[in-house]
Amino acid sequence: MNFFERQTSARRQSRRLLVLFVLAVLAIVLAVDLLILLAIVLVGSEGSIAPADLWLHLSRPPMPTIALMVAVIVIVVIATASLVRLVGLRAGGSAVARSLGATPVPDAGNDPQHRRLRNVVEEIAIASGVPVPDIHILEGESGINAFASGYSPTDAAVAVTRGALDRLNRDELQGVIAHEFSHILNGDMRLNIQLIGLLHGILALSIIGRRMLEHMRHRRSNRDNGAVIGVAIGLVLIGSIGMFFGRLIKSGISRQREFLADASAVQFTRQTQGIAGALKKIAGLDSGSRLTARGGEDVSHMLFGDGFGLSGMFATHPPLIARIQVLEPGFDLGELQRLRQVWRSSPPSGLDEDAAMALTATSGENHPPRPAGSLPAADELIDWQPQAVVERVGDPITPDFHQARRVLEALPEFLVEAAHSHEQAPGLILALLWSEDAEVGRRQAELLRGSVPSTWFESADRLRAPCAALHPVQRLPVAEIAFPRLRHRPTADIQRLADRVAAMVHADGRISLSEYALATLLRTQVLDVLDPIDATGGGRSKLHDSRPAVLTLLATVAAHGHADPAVAQRAYTAGLARVFPGLHAPYRPPEDWPTALDAGWTPLNRLNAPSKALLIEALAACVDHDGRISLAEVALLRTVSGVLGCPLPPALVEA
Repeated sequence: MNFFERQTSARRQSRRLLVLFVLAVLAIVLAVDLLILLAIVLVGSEGSIAPADLWLHLSRPPMPTIALMVAVIVIVVIATASLVRLVGLRAGGSAVARSLGATPVPDAGNDPQHRRLRNVVEEIAIASGVPVPDIHILEGESGINAFASGYSPTDAAVAVTRGALDRLNRDELQGVIAHEFSHILNGDMRLNIQLIGLLHGILALSIIGRRMLEHMRHRRSNRDNGAVIGVAIGLVLIGSIGMFFGRLIKSGISRQREFLADASAVQFTRQTQGIAGALKKIAGLDSGSRLTARGGEDVSHMLFGDGFGLSGMFATHPPLIARIQVLEPGFDLGELQRLRQVWRSSPPSGLDEDAAMALTATSGENHPPRPAGSLPAADELIDWQPQAVVERVGDPITPDFHQARRVLEALPEFLVEAAHSHEQAPGLILALLWSEDAEVGRRQAELLRGSVPSTWFESADRLRAPCAALHPVQRLPVAEIAFPRLRHRPTADIQRLADRVAAMVHADGRISLSEYALATLLRTQVLDVLDPIDATGGGRSKLHDSRPAVLTLLATVAAHGHADPAVAQRAYTAGLARVFPGLHAPYRPPEDWPTALDAGWTPLNRLNAPSKALLIEALAACVDHDGRISLAEVALLRTVSGVLGCPLPPALVEA
């Protein structure tokens, strides 16, 4: 199952969830209707009605009208409660993490666990082509657990417990984080947030019933009060039954996705020891994967491990032993008992295990960067397989992790520190766009001086020379490392930065591919995330619905991929044949291609998964040079794929 098939599966799960939720709401409406009407009939008849006459009383006017009014009220209550909960999570993944008491990893500091966590997350993000997520820690949690949350990859957050940092070695931590990234790539996060909102709506009836009981406790007892108490108890019972079935739905969906996430994590890291080792430590340590955070049950289906001891029908995760044995078929309970005995007397330390396995020296912490010469030459044409690009979307493999690590290790430490700094990150983005041409650079300096805070200008001026010396494959990754800091700046700052970026890229009257890529990623991964719900596309339209935007994109990519217009036209025709077989559309690359592309992103983002797969395949055909591709074209292809929500790993070739 490739990325697009997994996305289709996630969308199918969302539709199934919506249908089940509607059925649950209808059942609740009928139950509440019956409860209210019975209370009215019994109060009016002073409890003396014969059972045989009950239906007659229930069907008399104005009972049908009352039933309709009650149904409307119940639907409004459930819908409002769900909406309020979802609005509370509108800020995206970080809002979910903060609701559980998680705190962001500090920008600066030499804590080796923080550095290791940040390095692992950034390495997997770059290797998978996913935007670098916000990183949080649940400091008070000794159990080993983690979760990813958000509406889309651009607003995702990854949170890990203190127990995971303390107990897991780097391989195990990488396995856990890869598991969470698979939830990001598989489209599970949006489904998980929808589950939180929908279940809260069903729970609202129980909350109302409990509040009614608390209110009636202090009132004098009479017949009417007895009816109200009966209604309150009924609401509590109906809400509880609704939650019973809601949790069954949540558990069934979650268990399926967890096995897929485990398999994806192994596929990402190309080794089972990491994630299997983490699962063994959960099974062998007394703290397990337990989560104590208030409100944590809301996210039980998001967690790496079962945080609340749920079992049977309500289990949100497959049994631990089953998960381990899928990864290591020969594993038995005797081995687990031996590990428990060892860990009771000497609990594992992740950093100590790293040191014993000599991993600390290769993980990027306090390690001198490799020379950029280990990366491909800037003007080199690289062998690749364009026909396999669709299968590579959202599917990083070992060469991708190798390249991501090379890119990170070759970055100067002070640039990485600037990317991690809340204050320096805006200046770093501006420095990446500062031209080496003296005259253009002077105009850019004039555009910035006085229009941005002095700290931004000073950082940009200080960092522009090191940024100019970066290898082409390092420029976008260092910007993406900085994006999480930018997302948490005031909206006015983000808008000001976007405006200055636009001014800088147009300072010389033209725009390069690298400039357009950076400006576009800044918009899609930072500016658009100010409203995560609106930033996510619908994903239901087909290629013919967006034909003008598709033709513009193909023509632009072909024109930039080939200097010879005749070759570019043949490449355009090859791409056109993939998306619109038999269509004869003239090759007309737009003169103002940045504006033309910007106008097309919205309709292209609304394409469904199969249509996006065809489009990516067509784009690959447009930049192919007989099985070779330039680094600039790789950056363009990855940028386009990223804007379309189809993360493309960096190593489109065998490393």
